Formats: sequence, C-alpha cells, structure tokens
Amino acid sequence: MSHPAVEVQGVHYRYPDGQAALRGVSFSIQPGETVGLIGSNGAGKSTLLLHLNGVLLPCAGQVRVQGLPVDGAHLVEVRRQVGMMFQDPDDQLFMPTVQEDVAFGPVNIGLPAAQVQARVAQALATVGAAHLADRAPYRLSGGEKRSVALAGVLAMNPGVVVMDEPSAGLDPAARRSLINLLASLEHTQLIATHDLDLVQDLCSRVLVMREGMIEADSTPDAVFADANLLARCHLELPLGRQRQI
Repeated sequence: MSHPAVEVQGVHYRYPDGQAALRGVSFSIQPGETVGLIGSNGAGKSTLLLHLNGVLLPCAGQVRVQGLPVDGAHLVEVRRQVGMMFQDPDDQLFMPTVQEDVAFGPVNIGLPAAQVQARVAQALATVGAAHLADRAPYRLSGGEKRSVALAGVLAMNPGVVVMDEPSAGLDPAARRSLINLLASLEHTQLIATHDLDLVQDLCSRVLVMREGMIEADSTPDAVFADANLLARCHLELPLGRQRQI
C-alpha cells in the first residue's frame, strides 16, 4: 500500500520563548496533489513548512514524508525527498553562477559529474532558465531568481516540493509564468501563500490555518464560498472572485 506523500499527525510546536506556534496540526497529502496553505500573518504557515524537512522538529506529534519519519535518524533521506523553496530566493542563491547554484545540491550528495550536469541541464530547461546558466544570481530579476531557486530544488529530484510565498513581489507576467510552470510539474506540492488567486488557479485543495491550527481543509471553491470562515481567519476573497460580485 502506498504512503501519503506528507502526513502530519497531532503536531505541536513551541518556540524557545514559550510561544505556541502549532497546536495539534493534522493532515495528509496524497502523491501528486497540489495543496494551498493559507492564513493570516502569524497563523503558523511558515513554521509548519519548516517541519516538513526537519529544520524544526515537533514538540509533540509526528511528521512523515514518503513514509519516513522526519526525525534525526532520517533527516538526510527526508531532505532528499522534500525540496524547500524559501520566500526570499536570495536565501538560496549564493554561488558565483546559476549553473553552480543549481549544481550545489547534487554535488553535495556525491553524484558523479556527468549526472550532476544532466540534472542541472534538465532543471534549468524545466523552469525556462537554461539561458541564465552563466549569469551571476545577484544580477537576475526577481522572477529569474525564483525560477533559478526552483531549478535548484528540482535538481535534487524531490518527491515533494514545498514553497513559501513563491509569487511574492513578482510582476504580473512573471507571476503568470510561475503559475504555469507550477501547474506543469508532476511533483506533490504544498504552497503557503497570501496570493489567493494563485490558490484558486493552481490548487485542488486548500488548508486554512488559524492560530496554529487547521481551521478548514477543502476545495478552493468551498473555502472561498464560506464567508464566515474567511472572516474568522482574516482572509478575503481572491481578487478574481471579488470582481464577479
């Protein structure tokens, strides 16, 4: 029997100062699903994402990825299975050239040079950034940086791709290109975002967080039709739906 791609069971987390960030979070994501994670600032979205590859470990409860527990004994394999794209691509891009940046992960897991080159070429082609291979990351536009950061994730061949605000700061054309790219991926995806139109366009399912808990787990249509839920969680309708009212 196949495992869920991601399984979170009763996860609690407190920061060292005692602040409760997650309070009994439970959900699962099946292979191939694209799931949006929404909620107001401080709801716990980013904290939850950091549990999926062991940057943070729960105070109670369990996280499993591809059937593996996310714990000290399995972190190396879990981090090969979960590709994390941070909100600010500058947190991920640090090598002299795009080529070297995308190659960084495959090189550091000991892949042969020919295999590294093949992965880099494929990842850059997938995100439409092959022409940027010799460029310095700091000279790229915001949209180009996000594409290259995603290429670095894809070069590791993860089963699960986790993204924190992938469309933040993008102009309309770059944002649409990103949505089209994410829609073309076959990976399991969990996307934390305030871009509710992206969720409407891209996701088959939405998790709504409020005060460190999952407040709702349903389709975008059901979530955005629930005015009481949106008000309770300090959310608004996607702009596309507002124009229809």
